[in-house]
Amino acid sequence: MRRVELVDADCGIAQALGVLADWWTFLLVRDIAGGLTRFDALQRELGMSRRALTERLGSLVEHGVLRREAYSQRPPRYDYLLTAKGEGLLPVLIALQDWGTRHVMGDGSLTATSAATSAEAHRVHGLVGHRIPRFTVETPTVLYFFPGAFAPGTQGHPPGWADIPGAGGCTLESATYAARAGDFAAHGVRITGVSTQRPDQLDAFAAYAKLPFPLVSDQDGKLAASLRLPTFRAGGTDRFKRLTLLVDATATIRAVQFPVTDPAGSVSEMLELVKGVA
Repeated sequence: MRRVELVDADCGIAQALGVLADWWTFLLVRDIAGGLTRFDALQRELGMSRRALTERLGSLVEHGVLRREAYSQRPPRYDYLLTAKGEGLLPVLIALQDWGTRHVMGDGSLTATSAATSAEAHRVHGLVGHRIPRFTVETPTVLYFFPGAFAPGTQGHPPGWADIPGAGGCTLESATYAARAGDFAAHGVRITGVSTQRPDQLDAFAAYAKLPFPLVSDQDGKLAASLRLPTFRAGGTDRFKRLTLLVDATATIRAVQFPVTDPAGSVSEMLELVKGVA
């Protein structure tokens, strides 16, 4: 009898756990979201037996969380990719990561930053050399991730924002990048801001701040989950802790800034990084 038949039929949590049967399943979804889509790569990363991995991948395909896409006919080999149903789990992964960072590895304090010696910092700096899955850029790009910036007259920061360490400074950071955009362009590098805010909120802020570069919404959590980027939750929304990535034209990460404790000063520091890898 399958586990899904043993749980409370009226409880969505119980039904979900009937599909996501154990912690291996969560880690599989995590790594597939991060770009490890082939059997051998997943086995190397997770250290699972071939039998256990085959069973769990088969179950996730059966439940519509994953789909198989052939990349070799002889012998038959497949990429395992998230379906729309599988992508619906990305906010769950983000929430689990935030909870583990804050309440298991941390002391429970709400913070929008991190120590330079933290596990979060170690994980993010380990992204150097990693290609961002399903992400396209036409030229080297600075991606600066920020918690939230709002135009005057729109729905602003949630209550208590100023009391969250590291949350403030988004407008200053964006304005500083705008002022130095020409310096980055001189080195062939574009700038893009990324937030989990809604697109209309970002459009309003970009117009207010007269930004000469785009702001991109990761409202669906695809970037956050695929790169396991540090987040915190405030005002009912998962938000990025401030960090910056320099990616090349192949969307491969060449440099990382995290934690960012000086939003304006970090712009000059990133420009020096650009010069160093140009």
